[in-house]
Amino acid sequence: MRRRPEPELMDTAEQAHAYAETDFTEPNELFLHLLAERHPGELDGARALDLGCGPADIVLRFLRRYPRATCDALDGSQPMLDLAQADLEREPDLARRARLICDKLPSPRLETNAYDLILSNSLLHHLHDPQVLWRSLPTLGRSGATVLIMDLARPASSAAVAELVERYAQGASAVLRQDFHNSLFAAFEPAEVAQQLREAGLDAVLSVEMVSDRHLAVWGRLC
Repeated sequence: MRRRPEPELMDTAEQAHAYAETDFTEPNELFLHLLAERHPGELDGARALDLGCGPADIVLRFLRRYPRATCDALDGSQPMLDLAQADLEREPDLARRARLICDKLPSPRLETNAYDLILSNSLLHHLHDPQVLWRSLPTLGRSGATVLIMDLARPASSAAVAELVERYAQGASAVLRQDFHNSLFAAFEPAEVAQQLREAGLDAVLSVEMVSDRHLAVWGRLC
C-alpha cells in the first residue's frame, strides 16, 4: 500500500486535547518496557532527549521510573507542550528534571553530542523527510548513546488500516480516529526504515524490527 504523508505537526488545540485525553498506556508502557529490556542498568542518571514528545506522557513515565535522570523534550506543537507543562507543574520533582522545547529538527536549541539517551515515539511517520531525524542522531548523541525510536508501521492494505482503527480506536473521538487512520497511512514499512538507516550510514549500529501488530522499533547505540 502506497504511503500517504500527513501534516508534520499536530498543532491545533483540538488535536492536542484529543491526543492528551486518550489513554496511551499500552503503547507507551511497551516503549518503556523495550527501553528497560534492551538497556538494563544504564538509564538512571542518564541525560535523555525525547524527540516529538507530544504531551510528554513518555517523559513523565520515564522520569518517574528513573529518579536521577533528566530529559529535554522537543516538539513543534505549542498546544501539545502547553498540556505537557500543565502535567509537569503538578509534579514539581519531575518539572525540575525536564526541559520543554518548542522547535522542529534540526534545532539549534539542542546541544550537540550531549545526550546519553535519545528517545522518540510516533514522530517518524509525521516527517516528510525522514532523514531529518536520522541525520540528527549522531549530532545530538554522545558516543555510545542509546537510541530507541518507536513508530507505527504501515499496514499492507486499506482494509488492514480500517481493522486496526476499529480495534484500537473504538469509542475514541472522531478527531483521534481520523488522526490514527491518517497516521497508519503515513507510516513507513520496516523495509523502508531499514533503507533509511542505510542511507544515513546508521545500519551498522541501529536495527529495525516489528514489536507489536502496529508498531516498529529502531534501537541500538551510536558510535
